[in-house]
Amino acid sequence: MTRTDPDSRPSRRTVLVAAAGVALVTTAASGTAHAAPAQEQAPARLVDNRSWTTYTDWRSGTGRGTRPVAGSRPGLTFAAPAGTTTYTDPHLNKTGEWEYAQWTSPVHRLAVPATEVIASWNAHTPAGTWIQIELQGTYTDGTQTPWYVMGRWTAGDDADVDIRRTSVDDQSDGKSSIWTDTFSIDDAASGLRLVSYALRLTLLRAPGSKAAPTVWRLGAMGSDVPDRFTVPASAPGLAKELTVPRYSQNVHAGQYPEYDNGGEAWCSPTSSQMIIEYWGRKPSAADLAWVNPDYADPQVCHAARSTYDYQYEGCGNWPFNAAYAATYKDLQGVVTRLSSLTDLEKLIAAGIPAITSQSFLKEELTGAGYGTSGHLMTVIGFTADGDVVANDPASPNDPAVRRVYKRREWENIWLRTKRYNATGKVVSGTGGVCYLYFPAHPTPKQRKALAAVGVR
Repeated sequence: MTRTDPDSRPSRRTVLVAAAGVALVTTAASGTAHAAPAQEQAPARLVDNRSWTTYTDWRSGTGRGTRPVAGSRPGLTFAAPAGTTTYTDPHLNKTGEWEYAQWTSPVHRLAVPATEVIASWNAHTPAGTWIQIELQGTYTDGTQTPWYVMGRWTAGDDADVDIRRTSVDDQSDGKSSIWTDTFSIDDAASGLRLVSYALRLTLLRAPGSKAAPTVWRLGAMGSDVPDRFTVPASAPGLAKELTVPRYSQNVHAGQYPEYDNGGEAWCSPTSSQMIIEYWGRKPSAADLAWVNPDYADPQVCHAARSTYDYQYEGCGNWPFNAAYAATYKDLQGVVTRLSSLTDLEKLIAAGIPAITSQSFLKEELTGAGYGTSGHLMTVIGFTADGDVVANDPASPNDPAVRRVYKRREWENIWLRTKRYNATGKVVSGTGGVCYLYFPAHPTPKQRKALAAVGVR
């Protein structure tokens, strides 16, 4: 399955290249040479992260029917319903009534006026409960966006009690739009930017239920990454490799096609499962009871089912993957952007692997053996020469997953925002998007490394 950047959409629509798994690209036009524009020197910091995670954070917002939860992992949950609302699930064709409580964050002023914003959240959603995350921002021209829905999330998918987790299409005010999981300024060249935002969190449950969601982390990453075909090369600074489980998505080709046409598209959940297990977590036997016992690595099937976005019809919704990771005990997950392989080296040095999103032609990444319009892989270390050691799920079997990719090639395909596809058309790159999963209580070394890349 190939997903490319439609002509009708703005040139930088990074969300569209994230979730295709390995979408193999033909190389009919790959023999044509293209002269890339001169290399641009990027500013030191192009990303702003803000998360609400502490008891003080949860007390700082405006709540209606919510209460902060103290303890080792502070959060936000129901105090009493603020009211009831009706929701028609477009994927179940079912209308239901729900009790709700609501919390709105303080307004956050972006250190980097943004062209794109991606929200992340970590929550416990018992059966029959769900959450909705919305964003409202202010532009540089002083006007405001509407309240955009950034996601409707629940960990479960029991059609009798749960909604279908989903992104929401067709949201726009003529200045910005929501593309699956990403807020994006429609015309970045105009100079318009988002200068601040607030997040609104709605907790929902069946009327009269005692079950309630608890949200531990809510935040967003704003960025203004300039359009570029090439990025400055970083100097190698670390030789270290983490021991991360290896899983191939291709082992699952054709399995459970109701989830994005099967395992050949499961690069994102396969990568997520590798890092979840690196941190010592696994689904239970009960969680996996639905999987055909003849299938290898059933936890990968479970990850695909648990990250599937019923609107996007895929498993590559970035925040949904981070939210899935956080369903495991004492794990956190965020979506962010990094600026160079030096940032990744800081994380690897602290024992934190990363899932990165990139797209490339076959000849642009030596040894990959494929081209893709969007693919996720897991960076687990660096060789003595500074090359990237990655667990690439686009491999024929589990033992073949570990790959070594040339540093300069890999860094450029990951960090660029513009590239040429197989037909010579200019399409988008992700500009350094990655998922980071880490303990709810990081070690001092891990905390320092996360802070160095802007994550707290």
